[in-house]
Amino acid sequence: MTASVRLSRQIGILMIAPDSLALLPTAPLLVFGGPYSNLQAMQALLAEAARLGISGDRIVCTGDIVAYGADPAACCDLAMASGMHVLMGNCEQNLAAGSADCGCGFDEGTECDRLSSAWYAYAAGQISSAHQQFMAACPQRITIGLPDGRRLAVIHGGASDISRFLFASTDDAVLADEIADTGCDGVIAGHCGIPFVREVGAGLWLNAGAIGMPAHDGTPRVWFSVLTLEPDGLRVDIRPLSYDQAGAAAAMRAARLPEGYAAGLETGLWPSEDVLPPAEKASRGVPLQPVTHLWRAEVATRRSGTG
Repeated sequence: MTASVRLSRQIGILMIAPDSLALLPTAPLLVFGGPYSNLQAMQALLAEAARLGISGDRIVCTGDIVAYGADPAACCDLAMASGMHVLMGNCEQNLAAGSADCGCGFDEGTECDRLSSAWYAYAAGQISSAHQQFMAACPQRITIGLPDGRRLAVIHGGASDISRFLFASTDDAVLADEIADTGCDGVIAGHCGIPFVREVGAGLWLNAGAIGMPAHDGTPRVWFSVLTLEPDGLRVDIRPLSYDQAGAAAAMRAARLPEGYAAGLETGLWPSEDVLPPAEKASRGVPLQPVTHLWRAEVATRRSGTG
């Protein structure tokens, strides 16, 4: 056995394709999305991971390291130095390619579309060619394999579209089709900015949360998830994270970035609801609560017909 194989088994990471990783969660995994150039939130997230005893190689980011905030270069540097696994989000994809916009999926002419032009131009001017190379090398999918044979595809938005917004109110049939498109048993996604977990038939859909912007729930907290193996299945904990949002907002204002996003860090409310479905609009300002969900192993047994 080679030294590299021994190391892979020790840390539970197996390279299965250039754009995919299988993470065997022999220890908890921390999954989060959307740092959005919010350095204070990134620092708090890594401090919380250290407090929980979760090393960088057990951390997965669902993409969009760079977006609304004041510190795109520093956030890239921190992600690169941490050893975390970073998925390619639409922001990584477009910034790496030198595209003219973020490709976030905002409808043309909406408030989100207007605001994005300002922060995207700022971010594109701050990052280096080394950061672009880092973004270009990010995989478009990461696969988490469980000991019971089930697999979770980590994607940014949807399997069919990197910028697809999929929320807690999205129909089961839509999520089921997205899961089926991955060829896996469940999905961990980002992009929409509001965390949720739900079972879709025998499958699972988890939006792990975003740390760079609050969840439009009227609180400045941001959200991440921890995945832990239990005897009965996989436990998902969606957890809040507090950080120096005043410092992050001040940095945005000093950089002359759109005030709506800076204020959103403090108020917990987004500057626009353009992308939100009716159910999520109706939940504006309603504080989210931490969630613990067990995706039971027996679901896989029933589905395979072996039990």
